[in-house]
Amino acid sequence: MKLRKDKKIRNIISKKDIINLKKKNKEKVDNIPKIKKEVSKKQKKKFKNEVKNKKEKYIKKISKMSLAKRLRMCLIMSMMVWTFFIFRIGWIQFVDGDELQAKAYTQQTLDRSISPKRGTIYDATGKNILAVSSTVNTVTINPVNIANKDKEKIATALSDIFELDYVKVLKKVKKKSSIEIIKKKVEKNKADELRNWMNSNNITMGINIDEDTKRYYPYNNLASQIIGFCGLDNQGLDGIEAVYQKELKGQSGKIVKLTDANGRDLSGKGENYVKAIDGNDLVLTIDMNIQGIAEKYLKEACIDNKCTDGGNIIIMNPKNGDILAMAGYPNYNLNAPYDAPTDELKQVWDSLSQSEKVKNMQAVWRNKAVTDTYEPGSTFKLVTASAALEEGLTTTDKAGEFCCTGSINIAGVKMSCWRYYRPHGPESLRDALMNSCNPVFIGLGQKIGVHKYYEYLNKFGFLKTTGIDLPGEAGSIFLKEEKVGPVELGTIAFGQRFEVTPIQMVTAVGTIANHGTYVKPRVVKKIIDSQTGEAKEIATEKKENVISTKTANDVLSMMETVVAQGTGKNAKVEGYRIGGKTGTSEDGVNTNKYVTSFVGTAPISDPQVVVLIVLYNPTGQGGHQGGGVAAPIASQIFGEVLPYLETKQDGEIQKEGDNK
Repeated sequence: MKLRKDKKIRNIISKKDIINLKKKNKEKVDNIPKIKKEVSKKQKKKFKNEVKNKKEKYIKKISKMSLAKRLRMCLIMSMMVWTFFIFRIGWIQFVDGDELQAKAYTQQTLDRSISPKRGTIYDATGKNILAVSSTVNTVTINPVNIANKDKEKIATALSDIFELDYVKVLKKVKKKSSIEIIKKKVEKNKADELRNWMNSNNITMGINIDEDTKRYYPYNNLASQIIGFCGLDNQGLDGIEAVYQKELKGQSGKIVKLTDANGRDLSGKGENYVKAIDGNDLVLTIDMNIQGIAEKYLKEACIDNKCTDGGNIIIMNPKNGDILAMAGYPNYNLNAPYDAPTDELKQVWDSLSQSEKVKNMQAVWRNKAVTDTYEPGSTFKLVTASAALEEGLTTTDKAGEFCCTGSINIAGVKMSCWRYYRPHGPESLRDALMNSCNPVFIGLGQKIGVHKYYEYLNKFGFLKTTGIDLPGEAGSIFLKEEKVGPVELGTIAFGQRFEVTPIQMVTAVGTIANHGTYVKPRVVKKIIDSQTGEAKEIATEKKENVISTKTANDVLSMMETVVAQGTGKNAKVEGYRIGGKTGTSEDGVNTNKYVTSFVGTAPISDPQVVVLIVLYNPTGQGGHQGGGVAAPIASQIFGEVLPYLETKQDGEIQKEGDNK
């Protein structure tokens, strides 16, 4: 290829350039690579010249600007910069100021928390203490303030005094941190032992002994499922302790000490003490003595009757809803809630897995009177009788109004009396309740009708929770109204195939005892301010005219007959007119387990207490009938509680045949 035929090259370099190259190199110029190299050098040089020219032109252009214009631009730029700085300074001062100040202060201080005393829990008298916080100590260390020569010595002393692992303690002592917890809830004798060791070894820095509190329950197991317990951080975990946490907890204080950036004490600067505010006190409706009576007889009943699933007793004042006692068996020690709750479990406790231990603990922590449901059986006939009387569908003493033939046919289904083998024959309503005759109440349920019956369920508080101030309250289990047919209504009318809670049942019967007025149950009646000593009463909530006074009095009269002459004979107490109703039901379908119960009130002339006893699956020789198992317990309770309350005797026990 000839150079003169290369158009691209010819366009870049001139003929003169080629001739000069020929002369310079004394060779033909058909060596293209060499030429291209030379051309590349020329192109670079040409580009540099172009850039240089452009720069010069731009400089000339700028130089032509007036001095005033350039000053204006500089001024605008300066103002923008200063505006940004002023805005940022203002933001830091007014928006982030408090936070940044707090951070700065935190970096120069060391705070140690002081636990407030948790509020005291009293029984109904306001004198007997059921829960109290005692003063203990928390031991912490400031590792950065401990001299290297003292670290091992201090770790040895701490591990020995508090029986801790030396290696773990030493690890904390050697940390480059400002605060480490060694031991919480330290009793006074151990704290004093540490103080004496510090004095003997001239240790003045690095170890802190601060005030703390520990929850203590003077009566151990008493009312455990009502009161509940606290964790190590004084947080209420169950019962009243949990529900009233906000009132009981108080407000933490603190000890503030000045430090350098590394957390070291600034010697001679001292400490700033911010006092803790103690929690408010509570006065319960629970009477310690009545609670003790209930727990005593419940334990005996569960053991004597071999109740595999324990039991409940509730004692309530129907006039104001105060729960005077709420006992559950088995229960647990509030001062050791994580220990084996029963003697049987203590023998095998160490062999159980953690999940098994938790399951057993939760079983005794649970307050079954509130959290569990049961089938009330014949005690529910009181509700059916109340509704029928209120609607004018029957009277108490019309002889032969009903006739028990051993069974009744409802929608083609034969429903039997418990005494089907020996029918009751002609009966009044009083007779039917006294005999606990199923067919009579099945028939009354049909007369009332589904819709009207559910209205009464709602009035008596069975279709909603009571709202009692205890955790985990369960609701009842009923079929939805639209799914209830004649057969389903029949079973409800005599107390089967549905479930309610014990607290719902005792509150409903309390409505009858309170002459038709429903009162919401409660376990706390007063809150006492720890700062002012002012007592705040918890108001009772009432719902009047659930049933008329006449209806309520009629039902009370029939309840008295049940105890005087009927299935509740074993609940009699000499000198007092006692009213009640027994109940027996199967715990589930075809389980061969039974729930035995009794609900009663006294004295009939002016009811002061309502007592509900529920025993789960009694398997002893006494059987599982309410009259034979639960009623005697009621007699024992009434026999002690009524004199304790200084309740006036209201006459002789109703004699058989005296249906007044």
